[in-house]
Amino acid sequence: MVGAVALPAAAADHHPGRDDRARVVIGDVQYDSPGRDDRSKRSLNKEWVDLTNTTRRAVNLDGWTLSDEAGHTYTFWHFRLEGRSTVRVHTGEGRDSRTDVYQGRRNYVWNNDRDTATLRNDRGRFVDDESWGYHDRDRGGDRHGGGDRHGGFRR
Repeated sequence: MVGAVALPAAAADHHPGRDDRARVVIGDVQYDSPGRDDRSKRSLNKEWVDLTNTTRRAVNLDGWTLSDEAGHTYTFWHFRLEGRSTVRVHTGEGRDSRTDVYQGRRNYVWNNDRDTATLRNDRGRFVDDESWGYHDRDRGGDRHGGGDRHGGFRR
């Protein structure tokens, strides 16, 4: 005889294997820094990616990564994204806060013509991505879920 225990629906929120994709998403990308691309601190920091926690509970982003197609990777350390909040990941240098973090780079990361921002959790598992500059025929269909979710790819 096999016994089963029914758990209330709220118990699913506490399961350690919960899917991160429902919790943290790439909300917006500014891949083409406004103005001249002169690699100044100001210009580099106008290139950014927003990550949004869609739940009411805070998410520990320690060890999570944000990367581009060329393999440039930013790793979060000692960062907790509060519930229903957004953190902006800037390319350049600056002072980290609850709402803004800085990769500390002196070169642009995101390609203006086409690229993909990919978010992975601390176990290296895919969480979300956002692509731009691609046409369906170029990528063999909608392989990246981010673009359509936001009403099309940013140009």
